[in-house]
Amino acid sequence: MHLVQILLPLSDNAGRRFDGAAYGRVRTELSERFGGITSFTRAPAEGVWKEGGHTSHDDIVVFEVMAREIDQGWWENYRAELERRFRQETIVVRAIKVEML
Repeated sequence: MHLVQILLPLSDNAGRRFDGAAYGRVRTELSERFGGITSFTRAPAEGVWKEGGHTSHDDIVVFEVMAREIDQGWWENYRAELERRFRQETIVVRAIKVEML
């Protein structure tokens, strides 16, 4: 089993916040495909990273789904679609192998 996490920004690079419908669409797409979803949207997390000596940050929300297998091609296409929708160079989508207890 894998836990797949998607880190989505609250605003685009110009500081314009995305409306709730953008996240609702992601929630619907993932819950329909994977049968359920967990979303951490009430208190945004902060992502910080350095690029070329410059520190950047994003306020983010996290969506998680559980998947038995990872369909690499599907996730690559979905990540590219999210990058387009949320106007980002890169959106982090990561998978963690988990053992159900």
